[in-house]
Amino acid sequence: MDGWDEETMRAVVRVRGGARPAEAFDTASAGAWLAFDAGVRVAEDRPWLLPGPARERERPASTLLDRLRGRGGSRPAPPAPPPPPAVALCDPDGRVREAALDAVRSAPELRPLLVVRCADWALPVRERARTLLAELPGGDLFPLAGLILRLARRERGGFARDLLEAALREGAGGEVLALTAHPDRATYRCAYRIAVERGLLTPAELAATAAAGGDVTLQELCAAAAVAAGAGPGGAATTDPAVLDRLLTARSPRVRSAGVTALRRAGRHRDAEPYLADRSALVRACARYVLRQGGIDPLPLYRARCAEPAAHPGAAAGLGECGDRSVDAEALWALVDHPLPAVRLHAVTGLRALDAVVRERLTPLLDDPSPGVVRATTRALLPDAALIPQPLLRERTAPDRPRAVRVAAERLLRAAGRHRRPEPGRR
Repeated sequence: MDGWDEETMRAVVRVRGGARPAEAFDTASAGAWLAFDAGVRVAEDRPWLLPGPARERERPASTLLDRLRGRGGSRPAPPAPPPPPAVALCDPDGRVREAALDAVRSAPELRPLLVVRCADWALPVRERARTLLAELPGGDLFPLAGLILRLARRERGGFARDLLEAALREGAGGEVLALTAHPDRATYRCAYRIAVERGLLTPAELAATAAAGGDVTLQELCAAAAVAAGAGPGGAATTDPAVLDRLLTARSPRVRSAGVTALRRAGRHRDAEPYLADRSALVRACARYVLRQGGIDPLPLYRARCAEPAAHPGAAAGLGECGDRSVDAEALWALVDHPLPAVRLHAVTGLRALDAVVRERLTPLLDDPSPGVVRATTRALLPDAALIPQPLLRERTAPDRPRAVRVAAERLLRAAGRHRRPEPGRR
């Protein structure tokens, strides 16, 4: 959190009283530094927000309202001692902030505030801070990466980010790889991106990261890099089969699709067949593409797999995506009553893709015991929601109905413009 709160105000009071920042708040947190920066200005202009006894002890000689009126406090106050550098670096007065910047040379622990001042609204402060930050060795920026990338979201935050990225491109590979394990998402994404640019990770490491990672952006980056690393001169495929197999067995559909697409370049067109019935539409589309590139028509393969739906539930959806409505629709309708929920779900999905939905035949599946089937049925019926009898949907919004059924009925009612409004006096 970049703003201030009571904990931040306590930290400000402690630092103003002489404590080091590391003694007052978590200096490893980018958000804590930004909150401290905001908190110093709050303490200066709104002392009544300080916690407990500190209100009187820390009250400045004049408040913001006094200064706006052009007068000081009601009683003359003795000259205040200069604030600690950490406080001066966050002072509301830009001249004070600028004068305090040189203190960072002898106080490395204050470098986070130097980074903050690089995005300062006041041009003299910003320019001086940037000059000082640019003097630091590139490796000294790595511990500040989380704060730098957090500030990069601000209007003037690009300077420090550019310095950091240049340092990562020129720095020791081990230090870049160390940042790939950083807990901050923006930091590890940046480190991985530059590690990929520099070729610091092997195809096997990239594939493992893509397959095991939970970050979609990271999955796509590493999967694409693992595949690209297997392209030899002239585009010839040199991808290690173990790397491809790691991508093909990933849980993420995006990673699997990258692996399936890479089968074409590897000349393994036939190996795409099992993915025709993948649970992901993206992976199924990639499998069809690879097979067609190898001169194989996927449609007969889909029809054969739909004859054994329990072994290939996703084949029903794939048949709808590339089949012939006049030929294949009835085969999909036959699967709508299959005992396996996965087969029913993909059959409904296939009918929708084939544009073969018949409202009267599909409406009973709103009561299906599988929530997945109910959701697929709802999506298929949305275009015809206004034609579904209102009492049928109202009945399914009753509290004793399963949650998936209630949600489906309400969604269809809204789509039909007949969503029930609260009765007067009730919410």
